[in-house]
Formats: sequence, C-alpha cells, structure tokens
Amino acid sequence: MKLKRLPTLIFIAMLLGVLAGTAAHHLAPDADTAKSIADHLSILTDVFLRMIKMIIGPLVFATLVSGIASMGDGRAVGRIGAKAMLWFVGASVTSLLLGLIMANVLTPGHGMNLPLPPADAVSSVKTASLNLRDFIAHMFPKSFVEAMATNEILQIVVFSLFFGFALGTVKDGVGKPVLAGIEGLAQVMLKVTNYVMAFAPIGVFGAISAVITAQGLGVLAVYAKLLGSFYLALALLWAALLAGGALFLGRGVFSLLRALRAPLMIGFATASSESAYPKVIEQLTRFGVKPRITNFVLPLGYSFNLDGSIMYTSFAALFVAQVYGIHLSLTQQITMLLVLLVTSKGIAGVPRASLVVVAAVLPMFGLPEAGILLVLGIDHVLDMGRTVTNVLGNAIATTVVARSENAIGAPDLSEDEEDEDIDSRDVSTQGAGLGTSQVLAGK
Repeated sequence: MKLKRLPTLIFIAMLLGVLAGTAAHHLAPDADTAKSIADHLSILTDVFLRMIKMIIGPLVFATLVSGIASMGDGRAVGRIGAKAMLWFVGASVTSLLLGLIMANVLTPGHGMNLPLPPADAVSSVKTASLNLRDFIAHMFPKSFVEAMATNEILQIVVFSLFFGFALGTVKDGVGKPVLAGIEGLAQVMLKVTNYVMAFAPIGVFGAISAVITAQGLGVLAVYAKLLGSFYLALALLWAALLAGGALFLGRGVFSLLRALRAPLMIGFATASSESAYPKVIEQLTRFGVKPRITNFVLPLGYSFNLDGSIMYTSFAALFVAQVYGIHLSLTQQITMLLVLLVTSKGIAGVPRASLVVVAAVLPMFGLPEAGILLVLGIDHVLDMGRTVTNVLGNAIATTVVARSENAIGAPDLSEDEEDEDIDSRDVSTQGAGLGTSQVLAGK
C-alpha cells in the first residue's frame, strides 16, 4: 500500500466504521447482543494495537540511543533537552489555562444541579498509582528487559538516556560497531513500522464500529454540550499550538500539519497516542527534521508533554464543580491549575491517565471523586480528541526544537510522498539535498 493513500484509506475506514456500527447497533435485538458484536469487532483494533506495542519498545530504544550518541557531547544534549522542557512547560500552562477559561466561559455543567453523591460513593478509577514518590521511583527500571517486556515507555527512555550518553563517549572506539548496529536497528524498525501501518485502516474500522455498535450514535448526543464545549476548547488549543509553531516555522507549520494527516487520523480513531508514534517519526523525518532531534525530543514529549490530556484535567474538574453547583473562587482555580501542572507530569504510562489525575485532584478542592462517573460514558469520544491533540503537540514541539537547532533539512519528496506538496522554502534551513539514507544516519 502506497503511503500517500493511507490518510484516504483511514478516512474511508472511519466512515465505514460509523455505517457498520450504526447498522449493527440497530439490528442487534438487545444490548447484550450489541456488546457481543462490539467485542468481536474490537478484535481488529486489539490486533493492530498489539502490533504497535510490539514495535514501540525497540523503536524508542534504537531511535533515542542513536539520536543521543550522534549529538557528540553532553552540552548539546543538555541544550536540546532544556529547550524541549521549556516548550513542554509553556504548552502545559497554556493547555491548563485554556481549559479553565473555556470551562468558565462555556459552563458545560451549569444548570444540572445534581445532588451530591453519597460520601462512600467511589469511581472505578484507581488513583493510588498517582503520587510523587511512586512516580519518581517508577521512572527508573529495575530491569531493562522487564521495561521492554511491559512497554514501560518512561523506563525505556531513562535507560536509553544512560545508554546513549555512555555510547556517545566511546562511539569512536569500541562503541563504533555498537552505534552502527543500533542505527541499523532503527532503520529496520522504521521499515517494520511501514508494514504495521498497512493494517491501520483495519484497526481504525474496528475501533469506530465497536464503539458505535455498543453505544450507538446517541452517545454523541447525550452529552452534546460537554462534547461540543470540550472540542471547541481543543480547537482553540490547536490554534495556539499552530500559532506557537508558526513563530518558528512560518507557513511551514501548515505543511507540517498536512504531513501529519495519517498519524493524526490514526491517533483520533484509535484513541491511542502509541498507535501514532511510529508514523509521527516517519513523517517528521520526511518533513526534514534530523533524526538526532526527533529521536531525542519525541520520546520525551510522549512522557511529559500531553497537551490534550492536560487541558482535559482542568476542563473536567470545573465541569464536575458546575454539575454539583459548587463554586470555586479564582484563587482556588489558580491553585488547582498549579496542582494539575505538577500532577499531570506523572501521568505517562498510567492507565486512563487523564481520569486518574482528575479523580485524584477533585477531593483536594472539596469536589466529589465520584463526579468522574459523569464523563465515563463518553470518555472514549473525549479521549479521541485528547489523543489527536497530544500527537499534534509533540510533533510541533519536536519540529520547533529542531528549527531552533538549525536541524531541519530539505523535505524528502521521494517515491510515495511526491504529491504531498511540502514547501521546502518555508522550513528548510540547511542540508538541502540530503537523501533518506543520509537523514536516517543522522548526517
């Protein structure tokens, strides 16, 4: 399958998924049958996500180690890391502020005035894993093999940082063949990624059809105001992210957006940032971002820069307060923003991360934790928006850091991407004429 056809095929798969899911939902004689059909359809998505998980660990390790080792010295790593973290913090603050502002302006929960739930009412969201001590300890793997086996991305990143630094100090001696082998592994894993991405439309079809089969299109209307408000807030966050990217990339930010069509659609349909990760790496490389930047900044972003998820935490917390008619003063909201800014950095690798953060923060401000139950029914639809925003935010962050390092070369328009119409004049700063093999080698 030609790569240029992938976005079109994914879009077609989404439409077919809506049609098939709607038909199955209406033809099913009862809810149990519909759920059974949905379970069978979700096998397609489960298989695709399993294939993605199969390649994530080796891909992150190989690309991150080769990226660090190719930088040459620790000062470059520190400089690039500092730029990335500065962007991450700025994006996080922007996301939280927009979430608070939009929740106050649109008031999606206003007027419901639900009675407070019983004191012993609890949600199914587990918050025990969300505390600073456990998060810091969990960052460091007991075993690299265990981290790879369980796909603990943050632990793989930490080990890869140590390994990449060490390899960079000996790469001109005994480390040279090791570095060559890891760079070769990165290229092989990118090729494997192409094969796995061929199954993306099938996985997307399964994801969309399963959700609609089980819940019907009505799931979108039940919480129409909440969904509309949140997606409007996400649209403003997209505008802010693109505006920030335009400060560094100019009109090239729109070329970047076009190049990211396939990974954005994959992330939206599957509600999984991991599913889009391999394709983001590939598209950033084709866009001209040097692998030494992509391979370092992107894994960090997936661990610390989840813009859509961060916005959701502040938006959902205010929604719960409005539903129960609990007024939060401006001081309390600012305090909540600061708390969320810290706690949101510990959500990498936590199942249902955004819900976990919200459920953990609500009691701190006198809000019932069980309020999170109000959004569980449509959380998958909300998660689709959160995920696609996370993917966009990390891609822009990586490209901006690359631009600040003069590490964006000429876009690769070879073979399947010739019709992508990427205007290299907007983004090219050096390295015109680099071929794909040279780019992947970090030259």
